[in-house]
Amino acid sequence: MSSNNDSGNFTRGFIIGAVVGGLSGAIAALLLAPKSGEELRKEIADQSVDFYSKATDYFKTMEGKIEAGINEGKYKAQGIMENARHKAEDILHDAENVLKDARMKASTAKEQIQDRIENIRDAAKAGTEAFKAEMKTIDNK
Repeated sequence: MSSNNDSGNFTRGFIIGAVVGGLSGAIAALLLAPKSGEELRKEIADQSVDFYSKATDYFKTMEGKIEAGINEGKYKAQGIMENARHKAEDILHDAENVLKDARMKASTAKEQIQDRIENIRDAAKAGTEAFKAEMKTIDNK
């Protein structure tokens, strides 16, 4: 990633250097050339318009590249957010399933305990009735 950034800095520096160097050379050539004042002013004006046009084109190009980079970043961020949302939904779904399973097991365990309590009551009742019947038999003898 640093290599990509270094390459961008080099390219940017090279372009800025080329523009500044070209402009400096053009101005020096105009000022040192043997021309009349009117010709010199016209040529400087023409060169200024040309330089302004090139600079405007360069900045429009850079603006487009920056906008493309921003859009790419937004697209990637949306993908990350969408992925995170899907994972959160999956986790919630799994948690709901675990909770549902736990409730079902608790309900089953409760029913089993109630059945056992009912069996113990029935056994206790039968034992009590058998004891009473035995006592009646002993009393009747």
